[in-house]
Amino acid sequence: MKDTRKINKYAYSLIKVTNSSNIGDSVDGLISFKAMLKEFPDLRYLLSSKKVSMEDKLKSINNEFISLEQIKGERGTLVMFICNHCPYVKAIIEDLVQDCKNLKKFGINSAAICSNDVKNYPEDSFENMITFSKENNFSFPYLHDETQEVAKIYNAVCTPDFFAYNGNLELQYRGRIKQLKDLKPINSGESELFKALKLISKTGKGPEEQHPSMGCNIKWIK
Repeated sequence: MKDTRKINKYAYSLIKVTNSSNIGDSVDGLISFKAMLKEFPDLRYLLSSKKVSMEDKLKSINNEFISLEQIKGERGTLVMFICNHCPYVKAIIEDLVQDCKNLKKFGINSAAICSNDVKNYPEDSFENMITFSKENNFSFPYLHDETQEVAKIYNAVCTPDFFAYNGNLELQYRGRIKQLKDLKPINSGESELFKALKLISKTGKGPEEQHPSMGCNIKWIK
């Protein structure tokens, strides 16, 4: 059994990293995170282990209140924290929208959540969420986490941040969509996120190798 004191030490280190202004730019932080996952592969799940309520509802851009029960896919569910203004989100949004459309064929449903502080970041307002969704042809619900309570339940830290569950709502993937360099994809073809969710749809399990997502930190209300 792993020493829980060491796990807590690493978890605290990760919290310090993810509280930086942009975890994607924190090279030391990313290396530290990879080292944590290598020694403690369950840490990814421990940091996202709070029970997500099936009944909690968020307001969608269609002015509907939607719960996880309504989003849940037969073979899996992708919950992603994004926003409208983040350059990391903008860099992958076209691929992400296409992945979500294609994942429906595998029994995977998707939903996006914006939790950013809209007072200090008006680009992420509910009205701009509607515009961003239309501009990028979202085929999935885009939900507003106005109180940021849902982001806290998930332990979300950045945009984009991906949580992929199997048909039993067990977290199986907490990683990136694909590798970027200067906000450009390094490889073409199927994304790491798409491959992971295909695997989840077939086996109920995520891949052994998972790389943390890169992005701007969630803009917490102060």
